Amino acid sequence: MPVKTNAIELEGNLWFQKSENRFLGGDRIALLEKIDVLGSINKAAKATGISYKTAWQLVNLINNLSETALVKRTTGGKDGGGTKLTTEGKNILKKYRVIQEEHRKFLLNLEEHLDDSEALYQSLNRISMKVSARNVFTGTIQEITRETVNAEITLALKGGIRITAIVTNGAIDKLGLTKNMSAYAIIKSSDVIVGKEIDASNVSTRNVLCGTIDKIIKGPVNAEIDIAIGEENIMTSIITLQSAQNLDLKEGDRTFAMFKASSVIIGTD
Repeated sequence: MPVKTNAIELEGNLWFQKSENRFLGGDRIALLEKIDVLGSINKAAKATGISYKTAWQLVNLINNLSETALVKRTTGGKDGGGTKLTTEGKNILKKYRVIQEEHRKFLLNLEEHLDDSEALYQSLNRISMKVSARNVFTGTIQEITRETVNAEITLALKGGIRITAIVTNGAIDKLGLTKNMSAYAIIKSSDVIVGKEIDASNVSTRNVLCGTIDKIIKGPVNAEIDIAIGEENIMTSIITLQSAQNLDLKEGDRTFAMFKASSVIIGTD
């Protein structure tokens, strides 16, 4: 395959802002990461190629813009003290890197469609759909089985994952759904049940997908569970915090995402 030359590429910078001021960007995140690793403002400044004075000015600015300090100076110890990140500092580093990775994937996805205006439009349309629905997956319709009122649709996602949906025959006709066409499967995160050590043959729910917990975000009442299904699909579930604790869910655990076929909404461009 010939290598494309002079191809248009996309590049973008990610910033967190506070009160209309730039709060954290790539350079400041790099400084915080070096502080976390080296435990010293002086060493972190040298490692990132800035002066000690500039490093302290940035740290003071970051702390002033944050409700809770991200960097804390310590005293004592065999080395006479140092500088370290607070718990909030470590948390915001993790959040930034997660969003940065999603930003990178977003730009790469757009790059792939720059030569095709129609494909670019369709890609942007899918992205806009994801704003209002947590789980939106692109796939190909494998089977459509019509009954008197409803129809069963089997959608194949990336990696061979299959999702079953139940929709009305009227919806199929309205959307013009046919075998082998592209479509979306949309599932509300609140409709996704999480389980461990499930025997799929003893569960009435049509969709039982095995995966690994990629991330857990705990709130005061609920917990958000991201489950990696295969290599390229992330299924998000919102369950109660008490349920997450009862199941003893941890990142890296093997688990199951389960949802009814009637909970799957089918969409097209």
